[in-house]
Amino acid sequence: SVFGYDPTECYSGRSPLEAASMGVELAPGDVAFRLNFVWLEAHYGKLYMGDFSAGHISTEEAKLLIETLQEELGGDEFNFYPGVSYRHLMVWKNGKDQLTFTPPHDISTYSIEGNLPQGDGAEALLDLTNSAQMLLNNHPVNNQRVAEQKLPANSIWFWGHGRKPVMETYQQLYDLTGAVISAVDLIRGIGVNAGLEIIEVPGATGYLDTNYRGKAEYAVKALQKSDFVYVHVEAPDEAGHGGLLKEKIAAIESFDRDVVGTIIENIPEIGDCRILITPDHPTPVEKRTHTSDPVPYILYDSRQDYESQATCYSEAEAKRCGIVVPGHSLLSELISDRD
Repeated sequence: SVFGYDPTECYSGRSPLEAASMGVELAPGDVAFRLNFVWLEAHYGKLYMGDFSAGHISTEEAKLLIETLQEELGGDEFNFYPGVSYRHLMVWKNGKDQLTFTPPHDISTYSIEGNLPQGDGAEALLDLTNSAQMLLNNHPVNNQRVAEQKLPANSIWFWGHGRKPVMETYQQLYDLTGAVISAVDLIRGIGVNAGLEIIEVPGATGYLDTNYRGKAEYAVKALQKSDFVYVHVEAPDEAGHGGLLKEKIAAIESFDRDVVGTIIENIPEIGDCRILITPDHPTPVEKRTHTSDPVPYILYDSRQDYESQATCYSEAEAKRCGIVVPGHSLLSELISDRD
């Protein structure tokens, strides 16, 4: 919704957007699924979601696992596509979509019992998962990870399914040119559907070690030819899912210093501009999953001098100010009064 689209009107699932980022064209009957590599932990005869990211498996390792799944299980019905780290894609040709799933990060450390796919087509996906588990067991990639005392990717986990969405581009909606900077396929996929340029930044990992400053520097360059740039940083969200307080604080500080700070420093080069700073959702460290609480935002206009009611940027201060707006309306505020 931060991109300005009303999810109730055009959102069909996260995975079709990720497919667009990967360059995977979905046919009308295709259903896309997010495929996580996960580590399931056996304990007293039950399986638990030990780690929803398989120890943040590297993109290179995961690609080898996806290649094995495609070679052994892919074909006329199911196909597997590599993404980044633990986040990948499976497409079910002429597949079922009346299904319910539990995101793996919602059940960290909990039993998977009662959280498996349900609905028409669930049995086929469970069979596919079981077949994948057999292939992943003793796979050279996992054997090496265990030898290095890393968590193996011993299972796949489907969720976030949907069919290809119908979305108007920014050019059609706002007569805007723009770009997206993100290491996350979901965000990049929204950009693709919005007709925005996808900018690759060296060292952008989608994790805590991402190239914060590089993202800001590339954004400054992009604004020399584009009206709008969306800069996304995933690190605070990943730290929240991991329950990592110190790492989340460090990620927010890095974002503030190296992304926001770098862009502010370059306003003389950028020229008159507006800047919107906001999370797209909360991921509290205590809960380790997303919540529906409102998030604070800042809207800055370099052409205006004004006093704010807020004394700092925080959820508590935003609540005190009492301004609450739908997320998809923020873009209109950002681009209003364009010269």
